[in-house]
Amino acid sequence: MRPALRAGGAVLRMRSLGKRPDGLRLERMKASARWAGERFRNIHPILPGLRDPAAQMPSLPDFLCGGERRVPRRQLPCVNPRPTWSNAPGTGLRVTWLGHSTVLIEMNGYRVLTDPVWGPRASPSRLIGPKRFQPVPVVLRAVPPIDLVVVSHDHYDHLDYPTIRELAKLDVPFVTSLGVGAHLEAWGVPPERIVELDWWETHALTGTELSVTAAPSQHFSGRSLHDRNATLWSSMVIRSSRHAVFFSGDTGLTTEYATIRERTGPFDLIMLEIGGYHPAWGDMHLGPENALQAHALLGGGAFLPIHWGTFALATHHWDQPAETLLTCATSKDVRLLMPRLGEPVEPAHEHEVTPWWRPVDQRPPRQLPSEPPVITLPESMPWPFD
Repeated sequence: MRPALRAGGAVLRMRSLGKRPDGLRLERMKASARWAGERFRNIHPILPGLRDPAAQMPSLPDFLCGGERRVPRRQLPCVNPRPTWSNAPGTGLRVTWLGHSTVLIEMNGYRVLTDPVWGPRASPSRLIGPKRFQPVPVVLRAVPPIDLVVVSHDHYDHLDYPTIRELAKLDVPFVTSLGVGAHLEAWGVPPERIVELDWWETHALTGTELSVTAAPSQHFSGRSLHDRNATLWSSMVIRSSRHAVFFSGDTGLTTEYATIRERTGPFDLIMLEIGGYHPAWGDMHLGPENALQAHALLGGGAFLPIHWGTFALATHHWDQPAETLLTCATSKDVRLLMPRLGEPVEPAHEHEVTPWWRPVDQRPPRQLPSEPPVITLPESMPWPFD
């Protein structure tokens, strides 16, 4: 049954809300160790100090108009990746950050797209909700053929209805977390192209050397007021014969990262979320400082920060995640990859981090005339002069 919203007593059914799992899909979900009666749950103890008990959740007005510099003054610099995409990466592994958590991974001749979001808002509506302040640097139809789409969980900034509707027209398989396939199927993805994983389950992509393993994360799910935790959330490990990439999805800090390293590492590239954090939900999102701890638990490797630079989903400055990460990573000797949007990079190569985002909010210098203008005063002035 499709979820519904009530407005003035009327029931509004919105396709973008998705569909609740049922039938055999629901039976498989109930067999998961993470299922608790009516919904999924986080089973790992939450580490002390992650959430500030004195911090209040931001109100709706806080989200809509609170805080300064929540969006940049103008669009961020970006790169057209298509010329680079036309040539295979020399090292066999290349990634292109396309905004938020959308990344194109090129691995041993295959292309994997993570949490694809091309829609205008992280919302069920095109009229209200967090609006992207930065467009994707390339239109969806210009992306080269995709071999696999990976979706970590069903939140709007990771599972985007208009994007999935377009991808459903292509002959591309999806790997996602338990239950999320109900949304995909409702939006036109054939069921035979959907694989749903519980934690520690692995799917080998037919006809390729790629595999995807769902791994633990500390988060939640839901697309309406009545389906919280009705589907599972996961981090994802994408592996070929030569390379391994860790993709965090959304998560808080947990010692399970050490277990992930032991069971699925080491990693050539680690992609961790750094934006959208707040003291009131510090156990459900990493933020830059906890991301560095997670990176260490995962065993190191090149670190590509994601989940920033696209939507204002918290009350911090739009560039605060990047600035804090850059400052803290310098003292920890972490190998950061912080390319511009659309700029393909190969993790095996050395990359100098330049804070390309800083000039965006700088006011242009005032242009002074080379010679002072000549002003001729009239003999009399009317009053008032407006």
